[in-house]
Formats: sequence, C-alpha cells, structure tokens
Amino acid sequence: MKRFFCGLMCAFLISSFTFASESAASRADAAATVLNEIMAAPDNGIPVEILDSAKCVAVVPNLVKGGFVVGGSHGRGMATCKLSNGSWTPPAPLTMTGGSIGFQIGLQGVDLIMMIMNDRGMQALVANKFKIGADASAAAGPVGRHVEGSTDWKLRAEILTYSRARGLFAGVTVNGSTIGQDEDATRELYGKFVPFKTILTGAVDMPRGGGEPFVAAVRKAVASANSSSGSASSSSTPVNPPPRTPTAAPAQAPVATPMPAPATDSTPAPAATPTPPPLL
Repeated sequence: MKRFFCGLMCAFLISSFTFASESAASRADAAATVLNEIMAAPDNGIPVEILDSAKCVAVVPNLVKGGFVVGGSHGRGMATCKLSNGSWTPPAPLTMTGGSIGFQIGLQGVDLIMMIMNDRGMQALVANKFKIGADASAAAGPVGRHVEGSTDWKLRAEILTYSRARGLFAGVTVNGSTIGQDEDATRELYGKFVPFKTILTGAVDMPRGGGEPFVAAVRKAVASANSSSGSASSSSTPVNPPPRTPTAAPAQAPVATPMPAPATDSTPAPAATPTPPPLL
C-alpha cells in the first residue's frame, strides 16, 4: 500500500512538472481544442441555451484527478467573460486544486469545462480566489443540444460543470475545489502581472504572447448557439426560401367604351303659338 501511495504521489509530482513546463500559450491552445471538439458533437455537448446565457467560460484541459481513499485534483486553464457589448475579454490564466473524501483508486486526466451562469458566479471568479460550493455553488450541467424547456439549470447553481474522459462527456460535480489566478502564467502571457479583475473586466488588450485561439473558440461556440436557437424558433419558415415563379395575371374582359351623346342645338326651340278658337 505504501508503494502504491508513493507511486501515486510521484504521478502527481510528474503531472505538476508537466503543467509547469507547458507554456501559457500552448495551454490556451489546448483549451480552445477542447471546446472546439466538444462543440463538434452538439447532440452530446453543452446545450445552446446554456452557451447563450453564460457570463463566463473556463476550460481546464487535462485536470489530473486521483487518489487512494483520499483524493485530490490539480489543473491549469483559461477563463474569459462576456462584456456588456457582447464581446469577450482576453484570457485569464487560472489554477484549480481540490480534494475529495471517498473510496477511489487511480489517476485520471479529464478535460473540465465550467460555465459561469450569473453575476454572482462571475463576481466570485473575478475575485481571484474562491472555493466552489462555499463561495459559489456548482452543479453538473445538462448535456444535449437543448435543455428541452427545463428551467432548473437557471436556478440550481452559479456554475455548471462538465467533464470529458475516455471519450465520454457528462456533467460532473467539483464542489470543494479552489480556483485562483495563475500568476506565473499571467506574467508569461502578458509580459507582466495583470490582476484577474483587470483581465476579466476587459481593461487590458489581447496579449501578444497568445490566447486569441481560446477566446475565438468561445466566440464561435456562442455564435453557433445563437444561430441554432434562432433557427429552432423559426424552423417552420425556411431561412432562404426559393424564389417564386411569377404567374401570368388573368386576362381581363374588355371594358366597353361609352358612345358619345348625340350633339344637340344649344339654342332652345321657340315656344309654340297658341291657335285661336274658331268664330261662331
């Protein structure tokens, strides 16, 4: 058992070294790849209503989870938030660490997606460091093209979470995990330290060192959700109906032209002279 536990700790150390050696730009590219691949199969992905309503999107590619009775997780990813004009902020590097109690054996890498659904969740994320379940509630998000009219997802939690492992994509619970700013990756990406709040409120330009592919993937996913929801609401009407062939107007019956009235003398005829009665 001690050997197994030592081996597990070594695996966590190796994964930590891998995270440290990976550049911030390549991590942003990996986050974009995860989101693009998920959206490529919309029938078993994030519903369009959730994508359209999300305030922020965070992706942690290859979150390492494992343990022996007492488990833990660690990962590094990217987040972006929607501004009032509909645009998305530059990427904010983040770290995610957490623990869990329960019977579990093994080490597993999963791709994690977090959809921050309301202002409270966004404020918790902007605050730089918060604990899921304490500072903001989280729940496993529904899967599929649409939520099928259910409004429970709007009321259940500030954060809806999804994971992908071994080809399977489903909602997952990550309560107890702590999310904070990855300061080293921030310095690498922006050339200096920029606070989490400055990045996620759009007060900084897109970094030259990378990150644009991740934001572009989020924009593409949300745009696809908007177009899908719009087409669903007007499914009975074709988007580009074929042009109608003009039909000839029915022939109209000829209209009779009225004949002009005969000309009359405008001088009135003289009145007739009365005949006198005969003489007796």
